[in-house]
Order: sequence, then structure tokens, then C-alpha cells
Amino acid sequence: MEKLRGGSDQMRRREGGRYRPTRLDASCRFAPAKLLALLLFLHALAGAQAPALTETQIKAGFLFNFTKFVEWPADAFADAGSPIVLGIVGEDPFGDLLTQAVAGKTVNGRTVLLRHFKEDQNLQACNILFIGASEGGHVARILEKLRGSSVLTVGETDNFAQQGGIINFAIEENKVRLQINLEAASRARVKISAKVIAVARLVTDNPRREKS
Repeated sequence: MEKLRGGSDQMRRREGGRYRPTRLDASCRFAPAKLLALLLFLHALAGAQAPALTETQIKAGFLFNFTKFVEWPADAFADAGSPIVLGIVGEDPFGDLLTQAVAGKTVNGRTVLLRHFKEDQNLQACNILFIGASEGGHVARILEKLRGSSVLTVGETDNFAQQGGIINFAIEENKVRLQINLEAASRARVKISAKVIAVARLVTDNPRREKS
């Protein structure tokens, strides 16, 4: 098994100018798209992430299933028929994984849409925003743009949650684990399921972070 080393923003190796996700095991096989996200999430919650899955597959499974395990305030949506928008800012490390996961899906009567953003666009136009390793140097600026919004921010860089992000993907004991900042979730008025909180490590704001 190839071990994962260092922070998430160091877990991808460049080949031909493109990032290649680190595998949790070289014998990786893709599950059918319609089952992939749910299986990944259940494995992760149980602390039994299948060794044949890549880090990227597991993160994609979490991201899609956050739509089912997070509640937003009513004013986060224009109306009852508005979609849940899953956004990615910067480089998309997931390929077709999330595209396949959200295709034709509805959660609580809302369709799920995947959108890609640049940093200078309206990032508050989504409900979940993944801020990947490619934006690691811009995390503070992106979070500042989201101040006062009800966007569930998800990252994968060191100290993301301590900087005010809500959920961070961290690698612990060779598995993708969750770090959750409940203070940040409260400020965004998003409610994370107790089932998710129970398997996460809770972190708090860095005391040097500027308070609103």
C-alpha cells in the first residue's frame, strides 16, 4: 500500500502538468456511479474506508452526501424549488466523479447542481463550496468573501477549519477524516447532522483569526 504523506495539498503528484490523486491502494476499482457516493460516505462514517478507494473518490463521496446531512436556513434558497448548488472554486480534482454523483439526483425535493467558480465570481451563489489545494494560498480571502453567507465551506488544506472554514478533509492514520468547526457552522447558520459530527474531530477558530 502506498502511504499518504503530509498535508492534503501535498498529496498529489504532478505528471505532465496535471495532478494525479494518490491512491489508498494500487488495486483501486470504481464502483458504479449511482452507488459510489453513498458507499463511500457509509464506509467513511463507519471508520472502515475501503482500501481500494482513492482519496479523491472518498472526498467526492463526502461532498455529495453533505447535501443530505446538512440543513440550511430557508433564506439560503430563493424558493422551495431552488436547487442545492455544489460549487468548486479553482482546480477541480474530481474529474467526472461529482458530475456522475449529482446527475439526476434530488435531495429533499431539490435537484443538486454542480458548478465551477473562479475566485472573482459570486461564491455566495452556492450552498456548498469546495476550496481545494490549488486555492490553498487564497483561503483567507475566499472565506472573507463568504462572510455573512450560509455557504458550507469545505477544504483540504492544513488549518482550513481553524481559519474559519466549516469542514476540512484531513489525512489521519492513512484515512480521510473530517475536521469540523462548529463555530463557523453557527456563523453560517448551517446545521450539520449529529451523525457526521460524531465521527469528526472538532476544532475551533485560531485565536489570532480576526473576529467579525
